[in-house]
Amino acid sequence: QEAGSILHVAFCSTSSLLKMHKALLGGPEIYKEGAGEDKGELARLQAFIGAIAIGDLVKSTLGPKGMDKILQPAGGGGPTSNATVTNDGATILKSVWIDNPAARILVDISKTQDQECGDGTTSVVVLAAEMLRNAQTLVEQKMHPQVIIRGYRFALAAARAQLEALAMDNGKDPAKFREDLLRIARTTLSSKLLQHEKDHFATLAVDAVLRLGGKPNLDYIQVLKKAGGSLKDSFLEEGFILEKRIGVGHKKVLEDCKVLVANCQMDTDKIKIYGARVKVDSLEAVAEIEQAEKDKMKKKIEKIVDHKCNVFINRQLIYNYPDQLLKEAGVMAIEHSDFDGSERLAAVLGADIASTFENPEMTVLGSCKRIEEIMIGEDKVIKFSGCSKGEACTIVLRGSSQHVLDEAERSLHDALAVLYQTVQETRVVWGGGSMEMAMAQAVQQKLTEVGGKESVAMESFGKALMQIPVILADNAGLDSAELVGQLRAAHAKGQNSFGLEFNNGTIADMSQLGIMESFRSKMSQLCSAAEAAEMIIRVDDIIKNAPRQRDG
Repeated sequence: QEAGSILHVAFCSTSSLLKMHKALLGGPEIYKEGAGEDKGELARLQAFIGAIAIGDLVKSTLGPKGMDKILQPAGGGGPTSNATVTNDGATILKSVWIDNPAARILVDISKTQDQECGDGTTSVVVLAAEMLRNAQTLVEQKMHPQVIIRGYRFALAAARAQLEALAMDNGKDPAKFREDLLRIARTTLSSKLLQHEKDHFATLAVDAVLRLGGKPNLDYIQVLKKAGGSLKDSFLEEGFILEKRIGVGHKKVLEDCKVLVANCQMDTDKIKIYGARVKVDSLEAVAEIEQAEKDKMKKKIEKIVDHKCNVFINRQLIYNYPDQLLKEAGVMAIEHSDFDGSERLAAVLGADIASTFENPEMTVLGSCKRIEEIMIGEDKVIKFSGCSKGEACTIVLRGSSQHVLDEAERSLHDALAVLYQTVQETRVVWGGGSMEMAMAQAVQQKLTEVGGKESVAMESFGKALMQIPVILADNAGLDSAELVGQLRAAHAKGQNSFGLEFNNGTIADMSQLGIMESFRSKMSQLCSAAEAAEMIIRVDDIIKNAPRQRDG
């Protein structure tokens, strides 16, 4: 009898042995105590639910009629709390503490979209979440994840081909290209706080980006926030503005400036010997030490003057004695320019940041036509006009409160970034949900050529794209089913530029309304969302490490 039972066990599969072992003894514990594992359907469900929840979180902020969210810091309210009011997807997701690993993937693609294109941070997350919502339905119908992924890849190829076919390029015609940029800026700003002044800010952003002349450096565009006035009082100032004041007793206006930008100590005219004690037997000895310090500083100032500069800007403090020496030498002194200010100023003036002054011939001085002290609001600032790198400019934002200014800066950053990308990749597409509907239509046509289960997955991909116009209409309080039905009919007739028009709550031709988006931004949204969805669909196991034990 024993031999028979041993023989029976030998023929059992390894998996059934493990099951039996788990049933009898609780199974072999390969993880550390406190660690856990979710497998198969449970793991997939966890991944899907986390990602879909993130999509639902930012869904209501999408589009020109999207709602704002208040982000309150962990400490709660109070007079010192710094709450943020925004509808920018990347800002919201960066601020939210998330524990679900699949949700973090969507947060990452939103950050990447923000860095790459500036705009489309909400759209990319919502699109990925809708793809996963449809994939979850297919998984529940027992379709294998790899089949879904294969279908999604076919659909992505069809959608990309349609987007490229519908893209337009006016990069060779400066007048038409400028008009395209203005349209893109207006479209980007329509969903932001600045929508009521979008024409004014679109012009500011386009002028600032075109000044760069295609150079890959947005640092030349400085955004300065000054509370007071209204948003309409914002203006573009040619040149660079530094939020500091010219030293006491120096000229407040200077023409034909040769500028030395430095980062060095200019406060050593007092005894600073750390960790040591100096014993002297008379006050004359103290005076000698102080005089030695002064002589050392005087030599340094002489070396600075040897550079033949008439403006000296230092990253650090300039004490009274060196300031006096520079004044006597006829050199304007500006101290304590913040680090970002120094870096940007050096780039704009075409100067090196010097820290030693031994070799004047090797130090590159910056130049500008005029430096003057001006008033913005109630603050005095220094304006640099006619910088050697003529691309530099400053957008001065005015607004009623710091919250308004912060949100205006985020909105303007999105517009500047998307315009900057469009200058490099000059293709553009129509907006208002028209491209998503056109791509969905292309996917629907393509699935007739693909046999098998993949066609069902392709249909789900098309439905996810179609959800973008649905959400846009829902956020505006319109009848989404009616409008999307009309939109689908228009696209079936080949009217690919038709999208949603929110002022009248109808569908309209986007080419007549001038609602335009960047091709690169739209392509990045599509590909990033599809790749993130594919990554999450593949998940079949979530392993959690045990929390670290605290000593004591």
